[in-house]
Amino acid sequence: MSMPVFFFVPTILFMTLVAPIWIVMHYRSKNRAVKGLNEDERQSLEELLQVADRLTDRIDALERILDVDAPDWRQHKNQTNK
Repeated sequence: MSMPVFFFVPTILFMTLVAPIWIVMHYRSKNRAVKGLNEDERQSLEELLQVADRLTDRIDALERILDVDAPDWRQHKNQTNK
């Protein structure tokens, strides 16, 4: 078997079998990535955003309470971190 035939046959097999499947799968995955989130993922994200908002409100309330009860708590926190 000559050298050109040795490379020609695998190249033809690759171009007719592997390459089309590879290209189709590549663009199928790209299409899924562009679609974004599905409905369940969007709902979960909304719930997480609501939880984050509630936690932020709680932190703000705790900071206001600490500002009234211990006005120098922020300076004390900064001194312990140094």
